[in-house]
Amino acid sequence: MRSNYIVMLIFAGIFSMLLSACDNEFLDTNPTNIVSDQAIWADSALADAYVVGRYIGVGLSSEGGKPGFGRGFEDAWMSSVSDETICNFDNDTYFVLQGNLAADRTGWVSNLWTRGYRSIRECNYGLANLDKVPMSESGKRILKAELRFIRAYRYHDLIRNFGGVPIIGDKVYSLEDRDYSELFKRKTIEESIAYATSELDAAAAGMAGQKVVTGRGTAGAALALKARLLLYAASPLYNNDQNDAAKWQKAADAAKLIMDQNSYSLYPDYRKLFITNNTSEDIFIRLYSPTNEHTNLELVNGPNGYGGWAGNTPMQNLVDDYEMLDGTKITDPASNYNAQDPYKNRDPRLSMSVLYNGAPYRERKLETFLPGGQDSKDGNENWNTSKTGYYVYKFINDQNPIRNANQTATQPWKYIRYGEILLNYAEAKNEASGPDATIYQALNLIRKRAGMPDIPTGLTQAALRERIRGERRVELAFEEHRFYDVRRWKIANITENIPAYGVRPEKKADGSINYVRIIALDGRKFQDKNYWMPIPQSEIQASGGALAQNKGY
Repeated sequence: MRSNYIVMLIFAGIFSMLLSACDNEFLDTNPTNIVSDQAIWADSALADAYVVGRYIGVGLSSEGGKPGFGRGFEDAWMSSVSDETICNFDNDTYFVLQGNLAADRTGWVSNLWTRGYRSIRECNYGLANLDKVPMSESGKRILKAELRFIRAYRYHDLIRNFGGVPIIGDKVYSLEDRDYSELFKRKTIEESIAYATSELDAAAAGMAGQKVVTGRGTAGAALALKARLLLYAASPLYNNDQNDAAKWQKAADAAKLIMDQNSYSLYPDYRKLFITNNTSEDIFIRLYSPTNEHTNLELVNGPNGYGGWAGNTPMQNLVDDYEMLDGTKITDPASNYNAQDPYKNRDPRLSMSVLYNGAPYRERKLETFLPGGQDSKDGNENWNTSKTGYYVYKFINDQNPIRNANQTATQPWKYIRYGEILLNYAEAKNEASGPDATIYQALNLIRKRAGMPDIPTGLTQAALRERIRGERRVELAFEEHRFYDVRRWKIANITENIPAYGVRPEKKADGSINYVRIIALDGRKFQDKNYWMPIPQSEIQASGGALAQNKGY
């Protein structure tokens, strides 16, 4: 771990206090746990630490103090409010799945709005003060560009959850301000994305040529996030169901720019990709260390037979979408799929992402069968048994102990990786102008890495669209994409209204297994209003009603 990440951990909590510090002197001596803002901007090392701290950002106490962008490796993943996994211990996910989000009941997103704008203010504060720092102009340029990247990432997160949002610009609001009207004026989605992408352009230009430090923003990361935002901008939800070929082409061009730079490539081992730092595929990642607060992935998500808590348990809905090894769907009569030997000859990414009955894991094979399976409700700690009959394997490092109070996982969280860029390009290019060789090439690179055959050529645009969506489904499983994908494609009214299925393996007297499909969680419900999240009612009230709520809430 690089030394500046130690600095990041030391200063993460300190700097969040600076923005609200007052001038009152309670004691004649200076506190030893607070660094004054004058000291920060008078010292280039402290200024750099302030910027680094913004990557960790605003871990609020009500969130357990776990900071960063998105949810990452928190106890309940975003996959557990989509059709990928069920959170075994709920953790405020069931009422989301059952369509009960409301402006006054926003457990899942209660702090997302606050976190976003607090972080934006912190970035603005840094931008307003960096010129005071005694350092080279090139050093200031890079730090400013990093803050603009972080700020744009926060806007990206706000936009994809709430739609059009207020744009604050460079303003640093304080208690002395009397006019907060700009805080409550929501821009259109198009205006919001235009601002964020222009900031990413500026950030990329400012970071050009800087030394790459893992975990910090780079020109490549800024351009990759721009490509994602432009893909969103062209999608049906963001574009009033209009198919604007020019917007799709713009998104394709943004992704192709990254591809043509040859700065990134697919890491050859899909399984090890997610437990390895500094791979060729990493564009923007979050690093963790044993001293940093981070979910113990093996304990939280491990099988109960090993003392794990089950955590985010994969749905049968997802498992069914992994193709056969020859590239056919399991629903294809020619696929030779056997429902009583369901994991044989499947896409290798299934066994690298999901633990199922009979899958090798640590010192034995997984036993989710009944009766008597060690990882079933007949096993150890039956309250931690998977509701779906599956356990997650992606991100899990077999070398880490499951139960050890002093052990935390050190796997990196991959915010943006090259595999996503290839998929973004394939989707945007297909929507812009239909199938061509470059689309097949991008998709087949991903499939070849996984050990899957090429996609058949000669597909129609509609048929290729379905193959691209299917590829995103399995390649990016559990990585915080599916929740947003089904919304931007406007198919969530279908995918999120299907019950959460699982499997119950039943062991017969002769030792054979009968696999029975079950409903693991019923009552999943999605309404049109759920395409966007509700802004917390407390924020609406704080604005005096000036902040417009999303429709339906």
